[in-house]
Amino acid sequence: MQAEYVIVGAGSGGSAVAFRLAEAGHSVIVVEFGGSDAGPFIQMPGALSYPMNMKRYDWGMASEPEPGLGGRSLVTPRGKVIGGSSSINGMVYVRGHARDYDHWAEQGADGWSYADVLPYFKRLEHWHGEADAGGGAEWRGTAGPLHISRGRRENPLFNAFIEAGRQAGYPVTRDYNGQQQEGFGAMEATIRQGVRWSAARAYLKPALKTGRVRLVRGLAAKVVIEGGKATGVALSDGRVITAGREVILAASSLNTPKLLMLSGIGPAAHLAEHGIAVVADRPGVGANLQDHLELYLQFATKTPISLYKYWNLWGKAWVGAQWLVLGRGPGASNQFESCGFIRSAAGVDYPDIQYHFLPIAVRYDGRAVAEGHGFQTHVGPMRSKSRGSVRLRSKDPADNPVIRFNYMSHPDDWTDFRAAIRLTREIMDQPAMALHVKHEIQPGAAVQSDEALDAFIREHAESAFHPCGTARMGRRDDPMAVVDPQGKVIGVEGLRVADSSVFPRITNGNLNGPSILVGEKMADHILGKDPLPASNLEPWINPDWAVAQR
Repeated sequence: MQAEYVIVGAGSGGSAVAFRLAEAGHSVIVVEFGGSDAGPFIQMPGALSYPMNMKRYDWGMASEPEPGLGGRSLVTPRGKVIGGSSSINGMVYVRGHARDYDHWAEQGADGWSYADVLPYFKRLEHWHGEADAGGGAEWRGTAGPLHISRGRRENPLFNAFIEAGRQAGYPVTRDYNGQQQEGFGAMEATIRQGVRWSAARAYLKPALKTGRVRLVRGLAAKVVIEGGKATGVALSDGRVITAGREVILAASSLNTPKLLMLSGIGPAAHLAEHGIAVVADRPGVGANLQDHLELYLQFATKTPISLYKYWNLWGKAWVGAQWLVLGRGPGASNQFESCGFIRSAAGVDYPDIQYHFLPIAVRYDGRAVAEGHGFQTHVGPMRSKSRGSVRLRSKDPADNPVIRFNYMSHPDDWTDFRAAIRLTREIMDQPAMALHVKHEIQPGAAVQSDEALDAFIREHAESAFHPCGTARMGRRDDPMAVVDPQGKVIGVEGLRVADSSVFPRITNGNLNGPSILVGEKMADHILGKDPLPASNLEPWINPDWAVAQR
């Protein structure tokens, strides 16, 4: 039960670190509480609503009642399975905007500007979208472990949405993960030949095959710290796994801060409340919690054009059988095949609203709309100013933490969300979509005033399941930083964090790609390698951003 490196968490960041450490010849133990990812619910992209609602695969966390959302408690799925949340997520692949990473560097994450991280994105990617994107390959990687593809967009609603964006005056982008994020275009996914391509498939299983990585099933109770140095990980059953070199936490932005606090690293007063001896007083542990909220704006269609025709027992059986036997059909796609990134107002220099388009009106919990044929666009602001926290519920490592997002606690969030709804309606009024739209199901045409929109937001906003930021990177003299730009926990030797906890600020879009990036780049820091040479490619920023919304 010992190795040079012990990693807690077999998710996006942890699997990438394990792969790179094994590649460099080191012995690694990965501690994971969850089990196998075998079975069609995880592997079939079209079944994505199932695993995140299954106790077998999900930690079962939820927020405390959220005052800004009328006291609702929102579920917060996190993957309890190899591959972590990359095994239960929607498979959407978004790098984030170049400016996101420049902001990280400005906040003290030296070496994490866009020029610094682009080479790592290229290293991790095996991109299959070149033909569709019309070139631009210098921005993308084609030999990495993570397969990234585009859906076929066979349903006419996908291209109608992109065309409606163009008709509304927005750019069309050939590759939002390349030079130009802003605009409407094809969405990318971690899917390979009709199968979910999780971090387990891309990184963990190849790492295990080397024989240098072992997977240990168990619940991490705390990091063992002796004389100010992390020497291993104690499991809840009494086993201790010893690390000859370092311990790396990659247990998610909700469980990593919990583990740090259980180990005596966190806000001293909070640790004292639970009778935990303070090893390092770091008030930033569990602070700075961020997420993306979104609304499902739903529309009924004039004709039976949507995927609703499969939303019955026989339809689902046919989709499942076609995927199992032939590896294709609706089950081979996550059905998020077109998207948009726009700016909410003039003076916003890069997109702050994201669209996921889905050719059926359905919820993440799998409940379809009673009205039948329709579609929806998930829309929400990208850079909420609200901040929340993760705190210990007790000293028991089996207890989920206390999660408070403080959604909508900043007044600007309301302004941004109203803008997102109104801009969406304008897009749906364009000829390309008007051709298909029978009427607006949700919020409904009657919901127009600021007050009515606010009431709808309060009642219907849902998490996009992108929590991050709870052990943020920064300079060592920053009192609220938890790790330095190399991922080292400030105040403890031999301990790092390599997951979305380290994000200083949430990135534009879905977080799986940036979480894998963190694992890739932290691995080089752990190995003491020189970072990959910075890129000199210049990302596109709308030249009229200061004076025009589009």
